[in-house]
Amino acid sequence: MDSYLIQVNGHGDHAPMLDVHLKTNGNSKSLGKVKDRKPRWAVRASEMSKKTFNPVRAIVDSMKVEPNPKKAMISLSLGDPTVFGNLPTNDEVTRAVKEVLDSGRYNGYAPSVGYQSCREAVAAYYNCPEAPLEAQDVILTSGCSQAIELALAVLANPGQNILVPRPGFSLYKTLALSMGIEVKLYNLLPEKAWEIDLKHLESLVDEKTACLIVNNPSNPCGSVFSKSHLQKILAVASRQCVPILADEIYGDMVFADCKYEPIATLSTNVPILSCGGLAKRWLVPGWRMGWILIHDRRDIFGNEIRDGLLRLSQRILGPCTIVQGALERILHRTPPEFYHNTLSILKSNADLCYAALSAIPGLQPVRPAGAMYLMVEIEMEHFPEFENDVEFTERLISEQSVFCLPATCFEYPNFFRVVITVPEEMILEACSRIQEFCEMHYQGAEGAQDLECDK
Repeated sequence: MDSYLIQVNGHGDHAPMLDVHLKTNGNSKSLGKVKDRKPRWAVRASEMSKKTFNPVRAIVDSMKVEPNPKKAMISLSLGDPTVFGNLPTNDEVTRAVKEVLDSGRYNGYAPSVGYQSCREAVAAYYNCPEAPLEAQDVILTSGCSQAIELALAVLANPGQNILVPRPGFSLYKTLALSMGIEVKLYNLLPEKAWEIDLKHLESLVDEKTACLIVNNPSNPCGSVFSKSHLQKILAVASRQCVPILADEIYGDMVFADCKYEPIATLSTNVPILSCGGLAKRWLVPGWRMGWILIHDRRDIFGNEIRDGLLRLSQRILGPCTIVQGALERILHRTPPEFYHNTLSILKSNADLCYAALSAIPGLQPVRPAGAMYLMVEIEMEHFPEFENDVEFTERLISEQSVFCLPATCFEYPNFFRVVITVPEEMILEACSRIQEFCEMHYQGAEGAQDLECDK
């Protein structure tokens, strides 16, 4: 058997030097084998990448279905208000960016949390007596998605859990699972305009619960919580000492007969990280400008969460500096009629879509109150040839060239989501095709029973 001797020699004022002697009592070929070992490639994807899973992409990418070549495709699936060109941003918004670009003053690196003057502009825009804000309470991010990612990363550790709405935006789960955070889904109630099932929500809380995500106005539901319902949500959070991550990217995008209440204005004791941005209300999702507003009047987050957000923001060097430079003008000079006109179009489309789909046997739309979406229940017992909402929407594409997202994407099977930002004539045409499709496949109670027996 080989033996190895390592000697350390040193004397006098000289520091010891490592003098390594290798002595073997056996054949020295074993050393040759070590020297001659041939390196091999062994590059593997990280565990984080393997845990990252986007259910929307997974479902949509697996829907390998061709639209009907005789009918032009109408996509009601993507939550991007810019796709069809019917909802441009305001001229004041684009002028603000052009002037900043021409100035040449915003071409360098900004602080990772954003320029101080730009954070001041956001704080001033959202500041109110019920929820005061200063620049130090604002973190600028690369879109609302990064705001959500930073908020989750600062609040939750691997092995903890977060409470997420069902149906809900799929990114919450995608981010959480990639970080090793468990997701617990609390139910929304379609029969109550998608209010939260508060008893179910509270039953999910345990000692490992890191935060509660509240999305209002909602994607995918288009719902808007009343003041009293938000107060009940806050009461649960207060009783259980669970902080809130508020996804308010659709804040103020509510229809005329409804009122939006930022959740932070209704509580002094529940700490809240509110995530928002320019994407939806200003109709510029590609500009990637978001923010986190820190509401912590009881100093429950303290310096620890603030310092944590600062450190996390330093992983990248913040959002686009050009858009940062334009923020003050965008926030404070966009004319009120721009917001009003956008909401008028969305409300009109929502009403048209709701009325048309309500008249179709086998479908039960839930009337939206804001945002850009409408959810529709499929009474699957009347469409027995389809196994689920994914098959239903696949066939809708192949037969009618209308693409709606199956609500399985949002953890809510047997519904589909309609995006209401498309031009009015496309909404009407899409609803007409959906009606034709449903009439073709609808089975009354007797017909559905017969088909089940044939199976």
